[in-house]
Amino acid sequence: MELCVRGLCKAYGGKAVLQNVSFAAGPGVTCVMAPSGAGKTTLLRILLGLEAADNGTVTGAEGCRWAAVFQEDRLLEHLDALGNLRFVLGPDLDRGKAQALLAELGLEDVGGKIVRDYSGGMKRRLALARALLAPADALALDEPFTGLDGENRLRAVACVRRAGLDKPVLLVTHDGADAAELHARIVRL
Repeated sequence: MELCVRGLCKAYGGKAVLQNVSFAAGPGVTCVMAPSGAGKTTLLRILLGLEAADNGTVTGAEGCRWAAVFQEDRLLEHLDALGNLRFVLGPDLDRGKAQALLAELGLEDVGGKIVRDYSGGMKRRLALARALLAPADALALDEPFTGLDGENRLRAVACVRRAGLDKPVLLVTHDGADAAELHARIVRL
């Protein structure tokens, strides 16, 4: 699968946010890099079908099943880790695979602890696990490593890199270290 973005433009209230953005992304990690407020999240929202572009085209996304990590974790605070995964994945939840990924992300000891009692980094890793476990053709990750300390960040990077082996992963960041550690292609806005 390859996504092709050509001449994408988006403005809000007459102020251009995206101007003639063009790139292609196949399997592997593509980092969309720009300073804060430069339209990175807007680009992902357009690709996910949550917003419409003013001009330009996106091809290759027709019928694409996306999984995403947004800037907000969007977790159900009253459920534990497996409850959050079960809510999103439903019958696609493979409990063994889920527990293995949670362990890989350093969440093996959370047990039945409800998400409301998690640290910010724990919530971020659970949001990432949810996206990585979802049956998807492509991933859209908006600053997925925010709030992660050194060891947990490296764990998350390894999981994202592995996900990119067989599908496009678009990762929004302003941190060049993310792109380097992921061996990613870079798109600058």
